[in-house]
Amino acid sequence: MNILELSLLVWLGSFTAGFIGALTGLGGGVIVVPLLTSVFGVDIRYAVGASLVSVIATSAGSASTYIKKGLANLRLGMFLEVATTIGAILGALIAMFVTVKVLTIVLAIVLLYSAYLSQQPKQQNPENDIADPLADYLQINGSYPMAEGIINYQAYTVLGGFSVMFIAGIISGLLGIGSGAFKVLAMDQVMRIPFKVSTTTSNFMIGVTAAASAGVYLNRGYIDPGLSMPVMLGILPGAFLGARVLIDTKTQLLRIVFSLVLVLMALKMVYQAIVGGL
Repeated sequence: MNILELSLLVWLGSFTAGFIGALTGLGGGVIVVPLLTSVFGVDIRYAVGASLVSVIATSAGSASTYIKKGLANLRLGMFLEVATTIGAILGALIAMFVTVKVLTIVLAIVLLYSAYLSQQPKQQNPENDIADPLADYLQINGSYPMAEGIINYQAYTVLGGFSVMFIAGIISGLLGIGSGAFKVLAMDQVMRIPFKVSTTTSNFMIGVTAAASAGVYLNRGYIDPGLSMPVMLGILPGAFLGARVLIDTKTQLLRIVFSLVLVLMALKMVYQAIVGGL
């Protein structure tokens, strides 16, 4: 296989990753890292570096559409990004010195449980619950457009969501996957933000999180332009397409796709850990 054929295959896989990443809020890194390491035999550190670049591209490609349509909650995203950015830098620094095999298995278990949680019924605005006063103070409650009109929502357990976001940042820095799964679950299950707002806000956030940890990988020489370029060029159009498809997609279908990707991602990580790929 020559360099052109390899680049075309990497581009095709990255395009698919960008589409799924934008559609589910996970970021393309969840597919790019296993793809590069298991299919193309790329060293895990360089795969993570390329993945972080691709996650930034995914965020840039989809977030602009979501913001224009009024789906992403910018104030909520910027508040939670404080936690994920600090976590991402810490995770990237840790990744330089420790193995991620055990962490990968633990992460896979958590992802399987997250897939289960995402399918559980959830009442968006429980009548008996009292809104978090911190959400009112930070003005992170919001609204989003639906076919039936504008839907208002409130955020609950703000500090709990902030804590999960910190963990999501560490995982992003360690594995270069954007940790969109934890961002979506933190907003959807912990803070009880509507699922479409959770996925779109996650897409906005993952780019900032990835940029924070990408600087560490760049400084250590783990970002190869020859690998990162076809990945990024594939991720970007895929993310644009996924963002447009998401707007008119039913929430329940998004939850199913989200869960399937989490399960496949978890199984792939377990396999990689067992065969010693990570």
